[in-house]
Amino acid sequence: MIDKQQQSKDSVFFRDGVRRIDFVLSYIDDKDGERKQERRKLYEANLMKVGLELETEDKSESEDGKTYFVKIHAPWEVLATYADVLKIKVPFKANDIPDNSQMPMNWLATPFRLPEHIMHPEPDYFTASFDNSKCDFFLIDNKDTFFPPSTRNRIVYYILSRCSYFRDECGDKDKKGIKRLLNNGTYTAAFPLHDCRYWKRSRDANCESDRYNLYKYWARFFCFFKEQPLNLIRKYYGEKIGIYFAWLGFYTEMLLFAAVVGTICFIYGFLTYDDNEWSKEICDEKIGGNIVMCPLCDKKCGYWKLNTTCNSSWQSHLFDNVATVFFAIFMGIWVTLFLEFWKRRQARLEYEWDLVDFEEEQQQLQLRPEYETKCTNRKLNRITQEMEPYLPITSKCARMCLSGATVLFWISLIIACIIGVIAYRLAVYAAFASIMKDSPTSNLQVVGPYITPQLATSVTASCINFIIIMILNLMYERVAIWITDMEIPKTHLEYENKLTVKMFLFQFVNYYSSCFYVAFFKGKFVGHPGNYAYMFGSLSKLRNEECDPGGCLIELTTQLVIVMTGKQVWGNIQEALVPWLMNWWGSRKARNHPESLYSRWEQDHDLQGFGQLGLFYEYLEMVIQFGFITLFVASFPLAPLLALINNIIEVRVDSWKLTTQFRRPVAAKAHSIGAWEEILSGIAILSVVTNAFIVAFTSDMIPRLVYMYAYQPDSQRNMKGYINDSLSVFNISRIQLTSRPEEGENPSWFNSSITTCRYRDYRYPPGHEKEYEHTMQFWHILAAKLAFIIIMEHVVFSVKFFVAWMIPDVPSDVRARVKRERYLVQEYLHNYEVEKLKVQLSLNSSNDCTCTPMIYPSLPQHEVLSECL
Repeated sequence: MIDKQQQSKDSVFFRDGVRRIDFVLSYIDDKDGERKQERRKLYEANLMKVGLELETEDKSESEDGKTYFVKIHAPWEVLATYADVLKIKVPFKANDIPDNSQMPMNWLATPFRLPEHIMHPEPDYFTASFDNSKCDFFLIDNKDTFFPPSTRNRIVYYILSRCSYFRDECGDKDKKGIKRLLNNGTYTAAFPLHDCRYWKRSRDANCESDRYNLYKYWARFFCFFKEQPLNLIRKYYGEKIGIYFAWLGFYTEMLLFAAVVGTICFIYGFLTYDDNEWSKEICDEKIGGNIVMCPLCDKKCGYWKLNTTCNSSWQSHLFDNVATVFFAIFMGIWVTLFLEFWKRRQARLEYEWDLVDFEEEQQQLQLRPEYETKCTNRKLNRITQEMEPYLPITSKCARMCLSGATVLFWISLIIACIIGVIAYRLAVYAAFASIMKDSPTSNLQVVGPYITPQLATSVTASCINFIIIMILNLMYERVAIWITDMEIPKTHLEYENKLTVKMFLFQFVNYYSSCFYVAFFKGKFVGHPGNYAYMFGSLSKLRNEECDPGGCLIELTTQLVIVMTGKQVWGNIQEALVPWLMNWWGSRKARNHPESLYSRWEQDHDLQGFGQLGLFYEYLEMVIQFGFITLFVASFPLAPLLALINNIIEVRVDSWKLTTQFRRPVAAKAHSIGAWEEILSGIAILSVVTNAFIVAFTSDMIPRLVYMYAYQPDSQRNMKGYINDSLSVFNISRIQLTSRPEEGENPSWFNSSITTCRYRDYRYPPGHEKEYEHTMQFWHILAAKLAFIIIMEHVVFSVKFFVAWMIPDVPSDVRARVKRERYLVQEYLHNYEVEKLKVQLSLNSSNDCTCTPMIYPSLPQHEVLSECL
């Protein structure tokens, strides 16, 4: 029994206080767990066989009295061998290239800076891939601290994921890897340790307390205006997590420019409020008050006066004005600048973090353990001339077909749900119109006058749509993981890319389909009085929705705000609150123990596991948001501002939960954001098209300009008379009986003297030889819309491609540093080999030895678990 009162709760060392704990396994010894016990015994024996050192904490030492902890330490020989296998880069010379990257007026950024020891926790070195046979070539001062903890836990996890738990005589090669042991309950958890408690430094002087520094300078919300300590994040969590936060921080910085321009465009709409001539006409009792509009639905909707949409037309002007076109073009260029400048930032990080020569081919060598175990067939690799596992083409095709069919089924399910929401809108609009005909909502304070049937229908439908989106998300996540597992991807990289495509396709349809409906379908296929279009044919009695005279843009804005803000608020609550509550509940007993009895591995065991796909969901959330602020930004210039506010919170929420609520993730390398970069580029191209169509077909910008320049009767280049010009006339007696309002639905002012009603279209009036056919103005407007789309797309795409061509992906100074480092590696290796050979030859000549000189020392004699050797 160990006296835990003498042991620091922050200890990350074995009982001897010298050997560092690189990984921890936990398990509960069940009464009927003989098979599990046998697996653990074999697995731990095999771990020791490959050179790892283990130390077990008995269950009597744990706070719950039933959990065993196996602490794992990797000695130098094991670390050196696997650093060679994994081609881990280590320092061999201090960087001698002067850093001339000082910005002009650098003092302005002082309030946003962090201390130098936090921003640059390690000196800058030239690095080369570790070679176990040339240890004296590298700058090894202390073998215990030469490899940082993140590299150590990465190496140990590599071993754990490939170590078997079967006897040699058994030969069942399926039984291997910590992942499988976790799935079958042999172990309950496997994780590397945090180096201290997050709110105070470790008592051990040999412990770095990086977690404390991350919490103090990064994870607290009041640091939101400070730069991120990316080098410290990379040192503690590894490059993969570091590059995510680098991308998120860069995206947030770039959003600042889009948010400023979007806010200016919104302010412009607000300041030109009084110049809105068409809204004045709608609100004017003598103009809008005398225009009788045709019913908006069958039977339950009565005739109504145009001035009842006065408020919505004023609101629409805030977003539907000349600045909208400018902002749509600006965002098309902004998104290109964002992607191009990110490539430059990424190239700089690749150099600084020793990822320049890190290629995906290295990861291709590292097969997923699941692939090795499930692929029983073997074939000869023509390059290595060794037998390797493979999946037969027939099995692969069958799995791909089943996977594709499953994805199509779920996408069809989303579309079916969207159609259901549209049917709800059509059915409920009539009910709201009937209820509100006497304006019962006008008695409500402040908001009463603004509640119309259109607004009530739009808001309730958007909320229902948002709930459906959330429910389908929860269901599809599990399905996507299941079908990706079923495909048996060969490498971790292939697995993540396949899952990324599946999840994004689903999320794209799930989140954006309702916005696409409002933007491009609502009000476009309604027919005209006497010949209305119905959703499922005339028998369904669900008449297609019309846009009110203020246009559909305000409804698209409403839809966008509800779905976008709802998702962001719900996401942040879910990310922060759920882990905190689960940790609070899980550690409720341990909090009553003295601090010295609550050991470091028990504290981390009570935290939530980050999971292999933890970062995947973070990227997915941000890419969906990126779609909202680019695809539909012409309808809501304030979208980048909302995204900016959310991302400032998101950076701190993600850092807080990673530092305080989750176990330390296993460090992993990545030199880019992977498949997400291609997805962002695809969204950027699509956004130009969608915004051009929104300005042309959803807003009223083009019809107004055509009227002002071609159809204004007084040739005064103003908008007087626009409302009257944009509404066609219909003879009430020609309305079909199935569409006429029921008795009691018409307002009190309606009487038999009113013989015509107006509707939103450009058609010839009754009595004309082409009555109810489209007028020439309709075709002129359509031609202008198509011309605008072609011109805007060509202008924006030309600027995009020119900007992309002008901005090199790799900065010139980074390119020079990379060349300098490669040159130095070759030079130093050559000099090293020459000096080594001279020493060996001088020793041989002095001893008169005739044997062949041994330049390279032999590798340590223990088993090496690697399929790439």
